[in-house]
Amino acid sequence: MLRPRIIPSLLLHNGGLIKTKRFREPKYVGDPLNAVRIFNEKEVDELIVLDINATIQGNEPDYKLISNLAGECRMPLCYGGGVKTSEQLERIIGLGVEKVAISSAAITKPGIITEAARRVGSQSVVMVVDVKKTGMIQKRYEIFTHNGKRSTGLSPTDVATQAEAAGAGELLINSIDQDGTMAGYDMALTDQVHVKINIPLTVLGGAGSLAEIQQLVRKYSLIGAAAGSLFVFKGKYRAVLINYPNQAEREALLKEISIG
Repeated sequence: MLRPRIIPSLLLHNGGLIKTKRFREPKYVGDPLNAVRIFNEKEVDELIVLDINATIQGNEPDYKLISNLAGECRMPLCYGGGVKTSEQLERIIGLGVEKVAISSAAITKPGIITEAARRVGSQSVVMVVDVKKTGMIQKRYEIFTHNGKRSTGLSPTDVATQAEAAGAGELLINSIDQDGTMAGYDMALTDQVHVKINIPLTVLGGAGSLAEIQQLVRKYSLIGAAAGSLFVFKGKYRAVLINYPNQAEREALLKEISIG
C-alpha cells in the first residue's frame, strides 16, 4: 500500500559525509557506510545519498562506493551525483540501487530521462531540482545546478511537468534557501509543484523537527518527507548523532492522516 515516506538524505564529499547550510559551510559528519548501518538498525523507510562533488568536478559516479553502499543498505536506496548518461544510470541500478537521481544532465539533455526510463523503468528514475528564490522585488522560484552556483532561468513547475512527461517516476524538490537551516520546509514551493504533477513527490530542505514532517505529510498525504540535518544532528549545538523516529513515533506522526 502506498504511504508517506520519511527519508534521511546524506551528502557525499570526497568519500565522506558532510552537511551544508544553503549549500555552503560544509561540515564533516562521518563515514557513509557506518551511517547506513545505523539507519539499517533504525529501519528507515528509504535512504537518499547524493554525491555533491561528482557533477562539479566532472567525475564519473564512484561505482565502488555505490556498490558498497548498496551491499550494506537494507532499505530502498536512491543515489545521485555525476550521472550524465542513461548507461551510467543503468550500471548503478545493476549494482543494487533501487532509484537513481539525475539533475543537471536532465536540464541540459531532457532526453536522458526518456532513455533511462526505457532502460530501467520509470520507477527507478528520479528527477532532482535544486530551487531558490530570485529577484529583488518580485520573488520567483528558479532552478539552479552545480551546487546552487549555476542559474538556469527555469521554473521548477515547468521542469517538473516536463520531467514527468519525459518518463521520470518521481520528483525531488530541494530548497536551497532552506537547506540546513532546520527552519521548516518551503511549503509555498511545495504547493506550486505538487498541483502540477501526478508522480510521487519528495521534499527536501529545512526540516527541523518531527512536527514539521507531520505538517508536510498531513497536508499532502502521499509524499516523501526528506531531511538531512534533522537526522544527523542533535541539540542546539548541532552535535553529530545519527537518529530517526522509532516505530511508535512514526505511527504517531502518521496517525489520522487520510491516504487516497
